[in-house]
Amino acid sequence: MAFSTWITFVIAASIIAVSPGSGAVLSMSHGLSYGVRKASGTILGLQAGLLLVLAIAGAGVGSLLLASELAFNVVKTVGALYLIWLGFSQWRAKVQAAPGGADAAADGAQAKAVLPSLQKRVLTGFLTNATNPKGIIFMVAVLPQFIAQDHPLVPQLLILAATMCTIDLVVMHSYAFLASSMQRFFRDAKSVKRQNRVFGGLLMAVGAALFFVKRGGAHA
Repeated sequence: MAFSTWITFVIAASIIAVSPGSGAVLSMSHGLSYGVRKASGTILGLQAGLLLVLAIAGAGVGSLLLASELAFNVVKTVGALYLIWLGFSQWRAKVQAAPGGADAAADGAQAKAVLPSLQKRVLTGFLTNATNPKGIIFMVAVLPQFIAQDHPLVPQLLILAATMCTIDLVVMHSYAFLASSMQRFFRDAKSVKRQNRVFGGLLMAVGAALFFVKRGGAHA
């Protein structure tokens, strides 16, 4: 792969990673709720989902998926419903009083979101990216432009995958870090509930927006 081609891909992947989406919302939500270290499990799951989408696009399955309206609509609907369900779950998530005695719990002086298991956080991140049709559209539309037909496919895909995941890891952890820096403002139960509803509403909005994604977007 030519260095100039790789640099161009780095720029494109950085723009895509930085642009707001379900992964960014999820990273900020978990960073604010659980801290950067705990959010790393979620971000790891996001990368696993990203690798799956890249593999699908690289294997040519993504092109077939976009060519079939039924298959594309199934993936789109599953992805949209999953994000809406995820947002609704966060909207009504329980708030747990932090240790500090009955008085602290009673006056709401300190509270925290209930921490899901590592497996659940990883799975949440994985499904968020793996069921996102916009990710498939991006991969199918953009990825072939950075692949030289006269060179072996697998090494090129590995380079692009490593590059994209590295960029996405940095960006998602940055989102989580920025959100976690605001934790001191969300210590009482009302603030934590408000935070859950804001991010839950954003996830539901992103999910609803997926219903309007068209196959033609891949050729735009």
